[in-house]
Amino acid sequence: MGRPRHNAGFSLIEVMVAVLILGIALAGLTHGITTALESSKESQWQTTAALFASGQIETLRAEGDLENGETTGDCGTDLPAYRWKQTVTDTDITGLHEVSVVVENAATGQMIYELKTMLFETGDDSTSTKSSTKDKSKKKKSGTQ
Repeated sequence: MGRPRHNAGFSLIEVMVAVLILGIALAGLTHGITTALESSKESQWQTTAALFASGQIETLRAEGDLENGETTGDCGTDLPAYRWKQTVTDTDITGLHEVSVVVENAATGQMIYELKTMLFETGDDSTSTKSSTKDKSKKKKSGTQ
């Protein structure tokens, strides 16, 4: 009877401490995953807005007719969560315009992305030069046939 007993199991306190540590670790892991998913979604919103804004500026550059003022619109049926605002203003240099495109969340009005650039107006001289070059190339082609 004087022999000490050896228990091979865990006490209730040891089990409760282990469960508490596991619970804290799982809560931290869940919070980290949630933060990563939110960051990924925000990145997707900003990337889409950046691509749309650069497309708007490229469209304006291709059209070449820069008129001062503000234009707004939605981003179409493919991107119903976005709307845009484009502002064209003069600068101190003749023919140079500052262009700003802001893409916003359509539901909240919160700005998602803003892209600014400077664009030169294309003159009529370049158009007439291009058309006369085309006429010459057509004459050459028609003369060789």
